[in-house]
Amino acid sequence: MSIDELWALHLEIDVVLTRKISAKTNQLGRRLRLLESGASEAKIERERRPYPRVLPKYQNPEKPSETWAGRGKQPRWLTAQLRSGKTLEDFQIRPKRLIGKSRTRSRRKSKPALMAA
Repeated sequence: MSIDELWALHLEIDVVLTRKISAKTNQLGRRLRLLESGASEAKIERERRPYPRVLPKYQNPEKPSETWAGRGKQPRWLTAQLRSGKTLEDFQIRPKRLIGKSRTRSRRKSKPALMAA
Protein backbone atom coordinates (compact mmCIF):
# COMPACT_ATOMS: atom_id res chain seq x y z
CA MET A 1 0.00 0.00 0.00
CA SER A 2 1.17 3.43 -0.81
CA ILE A 3 1.18 6.32 1.62
CA ASP A 4 -1.81 7.93 -0.13
CA GLU A 5 -3.85 4.73 0.17
CA LEU A 6 -2.92 4.39 3.84
CA TRP A 7 -3.91 8.01 4.48
CA ALA A 8 -7.29 7.47 2.78
CA LEU A 9 -7.86 4.34 4.87
CA HIS A 10 -6.93 6.30 7.99
CA LEU A 11 -9.53 8.99 7.16
CA GLU A 12 -12.25 6.35 6.60
CA ILE A 13 -11.42 4.69 9.91
CA ASP A 14 -11.47 8.10 11.61
CA VAL A 15 -14.98 8.83 10.27
CA VAL A 16 -16.31 5.40 11.31
CA LEU A 17 -14.78 5.64 14.78
CA THR A 18 -16.13 9.18 15.28
CA ARG A 19 -19.67 7.97 14.45
CA LYS A 20 -19.38 4.98 16.77
CA ILE A 21 -17.97 7.09 19.62
CA SER A 22 -20.73 9.72 19.30
CA ALA A 23 -23.42 7.00 19.16
CA LYS A 24 -22.01 5.32 22.26
CA THR A 25 -21.73 8.70 24.03
CA ASN A 26 -25.40 9.43 23.31
CA GLN A 27 -26.42 5.98 24.52
CA LEU A 28 -24.46 6.36 27.75
CA GLY A 29 -25.90 9.86 28.27
CA ARG A 30 -29.44 8.47 28.03
CA ARG A 31 -28.61 5.69 30.50
CA LEU A 32 -27.09 8.21 32.88
CA ARG A 33 -30.19 10.43 32.77
CA LEU A 34 -32.39 7.39 33.47
CA LEU A 35 -30.24 6.38 36.40
CA GLU A 36 -30.19 9.92 37.81
CA SER A 37 -33.95 10.25 37.63
CA GLY A 38 -34.41 6.83 39.22
CA ALA A 39 -31.90 7.60 41.95
CA SER A 40 -33.73 10.75 43.03
CA GLU A 41 -37.01 8.82 43.25
CA ALA A 42 -35.33 6.14 45.32
CA LYS A 43 -33.98 8.76 47.72
CA ILE A 44 -37.45 10.24 48.17
CA GLU A 45 -38.91 6.82 48.96
CA ARG A 46 -36.16 5.95 51.43
CA GLU A 47 -36.42 9.01 53.67
CA ARG A 48 -36.45 8.16 57.35
CA ARG A 49 -39.73 8.42 59.09
CA PRO A 50 -40.03 11.19 61.65
CA TYR A 51 -39.43 9.90 65.15
CA PRO A 52 -41.20 11.41 68.15
CA ARG A 53 -39.22 13.81 70.30
CA VAL A 54 -37.65 12.12 73.32
CA LEU A 55 -38.74 13.75 76.55
CA PRO A 56 -36.06 14.62 79.11
CA LYS A 57 -35.72 12.26 82.07
CA TYR A 58 -33.11 14.13 84.11
CA GLN A 59 -32.87 17.78 85.14
CA ASN A 60 -30.19 19.94 86.70
CA PRO A 61 -31.65 21.23 90.01
CA GLU A 62 -29.40 24.31 89.90
CA LYS A 63 -30.44 25.23 86.34
CA PRO A 64 -33.81 23.64 85.52
CA SER A 65 -33.43 24.56 81.85
CA GLU A 66 -30.60 22.01 81.55
CA THR A 67 -32.08 18.59 80.91
CA TRP A 68 -30.98 15.22 79.56
CA ALA A 69 -33.09 12.51 77.96
CA GLY A 70 -30.82 9.68 79.07
CA ARG A 71 -29.51 9.04 75.57
CA GLY A 72 -26.04 9.74 74.28
CA LYS A 73 -23.17 11.20 76.26
CA GLN A 74 -23.94 12.48 79.75
CA PRO A 75 -23.86 16.27 80.05
CA ARG A 76 -21.06 17.91 82.01
CA TRP A 77 -23.30 19.14 84.81
CA LEU A 78 -24.47 15.57 85.42
CA THR A 79 -21.02 13.97 85.35
CA ALA A 80 -19.75 16.56 87.82
CA GLN A 81 -22.64 15.85 90.19
CA LEU A 82 -22.17 12.08 89.87
CA ARG A 83 -18.48 12.44 90.71
CA SER A 84 -19.41 14.38 93.86
CA GLY A 85 -21.35 11.36 95.11
CA LYS A 86 -24.91 11.92 93.97
CA THR A 87 -26.84 9.24 92.12
CA LEU A 88 -28.66 9.40 88.81
CA GLU A 89 -31.99 8.99 90.61
CA ASP A 90 -31.41 12.33 92.37
CA PHE A 91 -31.87 14.11 89.04
CA GLN A 92 -34.88 12.22 87.69
CA ILE A 93 -37.81 14.33 86.58
CA ARG A 94 -40.91 13.05 88.26
CA PRO A 95 -44.27 13.38 86.50
CA LYS A 96 -46.52 16.03 88.00
CA ARG A 97 -49.21 13.53 88.90
CA LEU A 98 -46.81 11.63 91.17
CA ILE A 99 -45.55 14.68 93.04
CA GLY A 100 -47.07 14.70 96.51
CA LYS A 101 -48.50 11.20 96.16
CA SER A 102 -47.01 7.99 97.33
CA ARG A 103 -45.15 6.07 94.69
CA THR A 104 -46.89 2.78 95.47
CA ARG A 105 -50.14 2.02 93.79
CA SER A 106 -53.09 1.59 96.07
CA ARG A 107 -54.74 -1.75 95.73
CA ARG A 108 -58.42 -1.94 95.16
CA LYS A 109 -60.29 -3.36 98.01
CA SER A 110 -62.09 -6.42 96.86
CA LYS A 111 -65.76 -6.66 97.53
CA PRO A 112 -66.62 -9.13 100.26
CA ALA A 113 -67.88 -12.39 98.87
CA LEU A 114 -71.56 -12.97 99.39
CA MET A 115 -72.15 -15.88 101.63
CA ALA A 116 -74.62 -18.41 100.41
CA ALA A 117 -77.34 -19.22 102.87
